Amino acid sequence: MSIRFLTAGESHGKGLVVIVEGFPAQLTISEDEVNQELYRRQQGYGRGGRMLIEKDRAEFISGLRHGKTLGSPIAVLVHNQDYKNWEKVMNPFPVETFKGNPLLRPRPGHADLAGGIKYNHRDLRNVLERASARETTMRVVAGALAKIFLKEFNVAIQSHVVQLGKALSKINSLKLDQINAKADRSPVRMLDSSAEKKAIQLIDQAKKKGDTLGGIFEVIISGVPMGLGSYVQWDRKLDGRLAQAFLSMQAVKGVEFGNAFENATQWGSKVHDEIGYMKNKGFFHYSNHAGGIEGGMSNGEKIWIRVAKKPISTLRTPLKSIDIATKRELKAAYERSDVCALPAASVIGEAISAWVMMDFFVEKFSGDFLDEIKKRYQLYLKHLQTY
Repeated sequence: MSIRFLTAGESHGKGLVVIVEGFPAQLTISEDEVNQELYRRQQGYGRGGRMLIEKDRAEFISGLRHGKTLGSPIAVLVHNQDYKNWEKVMNPFPVETFKGNPLLRPRPGHADLAGGIKYNHRDLRNVLERASARETTMRVVAGALAKIFLKEFNVAIQSHVVQLGKALSKINSLKLDQINAKADRSPVRMLDSSAEKKAIQLIDQAKKKGDTLGGIFEVIISGVPMGLGSYVQWDRKLDGRLAQAFLSMQAVKGVEFGNAFENATQWGSKVHDEIGYMKNKGFFHYSNHAGGIEGGMSNGEKIWIRVAKKPISTLRTPLKSIDIATKRELKAAYERSDVCALPAASVIGEAISAWVMMDFFVEKFSGDFLDEIKKRYQLYLKHLQTY
C-alpha cells in the first residue's frame, strides 16, 4: 500500500490537522526540522498581517514514540492563533450572540462562486475558509516528514523563485547544494540580487494599488535513481503525479518539466537528451531538456520543475462581482490577505514534491520499516551498476 495523507481545518478555525498513513516505522523525526519548514513557509516579502499573528508549530498527537515513527498513523495539529478573534464567526456550534453578516460577493478567480453553488452554501465563508491556502500548512508538515525520509537516501529538494511579476531572475549556473541556503536569505527567494530589488519594488507598487502579484518558481530534486515511476499505466507516471500534486496547490495554473514549452518550438534533434555511458558512472545524459523524467520515469538526472502561480484572488481594490442573494452588481468581497505569496509557494512546492517522491520510493522499495526499505534500495543500486 502506498502512503497517503489527509488534511482538515479551516483558515480561521480552531486549528489544522494532517493524518499521515503508511509511513514506515523506525525513522527518527526531528521536531525542529518540521517546525523549520513551517517557519520557511511563513516567510517572504508581500505576506499579509496574518503572518504576524500565526507562529506555526507542529504538535504531534500520534504515530511517534521517543522521536521514532511507529508505523501507525501520524497525526499532527497546528493551532490557529487567530481563532480567538474569529471564535464567534467560526465556532463549530451556534453562538447566540453572533450577528455576523453572510459573505455574498464572490471574488473573481477564487473558489467562492463555484463552491457556493456546488455545496449550496448561501454564506460563501463556508467555501473560502477551506479553499484558503492556509490549508497548505499541513501539506508542509507532511512534506517535512517526507524530506526527512528522503534524506536517508541522499535525495535533496531545493527551490527558488524564477520570476515575480515582470522581474526575471537571470542566473548563469546553479550550485545545487547552495540553492536553498541562498534563496532562504532573499525576501523573495530569488538568486539574482538585481531581480530581487525589482521584485520588491513591484510588490510595493501592487500593495499601493491594492493589487496582487504571482510568478514562477522552480523546484529541483537531486539524487533520484533511474526508474521511479512507470510507463505501463497513465496513473503510474512520475511526471503525471507530480503535475497533479502541483496543480492541486491553490492558485497554481501551470507546470512544466525541463524546457517543456521551449522544447515545443524546437527541432527534435535539439530537444532530446543524448545518452552516454562511463564505467564508473553508468548511463547518463549529456543534457537535461527533459527535466529528469522520460516516459513517466526518472532517468537519473536531476528532476527540474517550473510552476506558474497566478496572482492572489483577494484584491484590496476589488473587481466586479455579483451579490448572490440580490443578483446586483457589486464589488467583490475583501479580507486581509497577502499581496504576493510566491516565495512561500516555492517552499510549499518543495513539500508537495517531497511527498510524491517518497510515495514512489515506498512503492518501489516497499517495506514496513526503514532498514527494510534501505536493503531493497541498495539491491536496486547494484542492479543499476551491473545493467
